[in-house]
Amino acid sequence: MHRIEISPDMAAFARAQRGGSEQTFQTLDLSRTAHIVIDMQNGFVEPGAPVEVPIAREIVPNINAISEAVRRGGGLNVFMRMSVTEESLGSWSNWFAFFHTRESTAEFAQAFGPGGHHHALWPAIDVQPADLILNKTRFSAFVPGASDLHATLQARGIDTLIITGTLTNCCCESTARDAMQMNYKLVFVTDANAALSDAAHNATLDNMCMLFADVRSAAETVTMIRASARQPEPAE
Repeated sequence: MHRIEISPDMAAFARAQRGGSEQTFQTLDLSRTAHIVIDMQNGFVEPGAPVEVPIAREIVPNINAISEAVRRGGGLNVFMRMSVTEESLGSWSNWFAFFHTRESTAEFAQAFGPGGHHHALWPAIDVQPADLILNKTRFSAFVPGASDLHATLQARGIDTLIITGTLTNCCCESTARDAMQMNYKLVFVTDANAALSDAAHNATLDNMCMLFADVRSAAETVTMIRASARQPEPAE
């Protein structure tokens, strides 16, 4: 698991901006809340995967705990999958052309093409029939044309998002930044997001804490969900 270190300066800035409170939200309206699970796919989580993020395997229990609490409280779980299509290879051509070799573009496209093994969600991720699975073709699920996420959430009256998944500093942060600027309220979970290093992970937590989200642990998030939904604590 990542060693969490949020900068004291960033935390102090956030407290000052928010009237001295350590946490932004005290309660959630679960009927208007969605848990957005970013890219917990075989291609990122599986040992030896094309873009293996080892800590992504460690955060699975925390993601599942949040999913269960959200589900029981009447909220929505949405599982996003990074996807490469013929359309996105053309419309996002500069990323593929300048940040990849021809060989790595082909490997990435093959790995994350819809229907392939690496495109599928990691089997240990708890997905139930009431949950949604959506594809996205950019780091951020909110880039116009990248996914149906915004339209899906708006149709359901969702205004609050809980962000988990991988990579913390790429698709999770990109989605969170855009969501906040589209007027969603955000909870970003410290130990239910995963990056390739502690430094990368904590840099995102600093950004989220300072400007974008209520930054909480998985345990704190589950406690808030249960309190908001008046769910009893599970028996030991």
